[in-house]
Amino acid sequence: MVLDVATYVTSKEQQISDPRINERIRVPEVRLVGAGGEQIGVVRIEDALRMAQEQDLDLVEVAPMSKPPVAKLMDFGKFKYEAAQKVREARKNQVNTVLKTVRFGLKIDAHDYGTKRGQIEKFLKAGDKVRVLVVFRGREQSRPEMGIKLLQKLAEEVAEFGAIESNPSIDGRNMVMVIGPLKNKADAKAEAKKAAQKAATESESATTTDAE
Repeated sequence: MVLDVATYVTSKEQQISDPRINERIRVPEVRLVGAGGEQIGVVRIEDALRMAQEQDLDLVEVAPMSKPPVAKLMDFGKFKYEAAQKVREARKNQVNTVLKTVRFGLKIDAHDYGTKRGQIEKFLKAGDKVRVLVVFRGREQSRPEMGIKLLQKLAEEVAEFGAIESNPSIDGRNMVMVIGPLKNKADAKAEAKKAAQKAATESESATTTDAE
């Protein structure tokens, strides 16, 4: 099996060292892959190096653990530059999921409950995870079933936007549950941007109609 060279060089965006190239490849023979990805077959290292020189390319070892090692003909300098560009672009476009925390008291009133549920829905719509805490006070610790009941009710009411990732569990004086968004953060941002653009267009259209 031939390992894709891009995977070898940029895996996890961290590389321990560059792969061996040209004369640094010290094996009797390699399984050679052409510049266009074509399989040339097993050739002596001397022949592989000669082919690289004739095509003004580098011989790059892309799968050193294979028997024999797999090497590919390529412009290694150009490849490294393009790979670095892809990593930078991926980092620029990366959107990290945030873990938000919302606390409930076991005896929370209906108004506060509604407000906190609204916060949770807002976080989930934005693509963030929510850690929900039920804080037990005094003798309330002897009634964990009440905390479970509260959290299950909450999970059912926000099921349109998120699902339970971590079931209720006791952590000291608190009961903890994690709800994950149904949409990832990147999709949520894209959807919010699209909605904002649509609203702006509709507003502009309404303004034009009024002017007429």
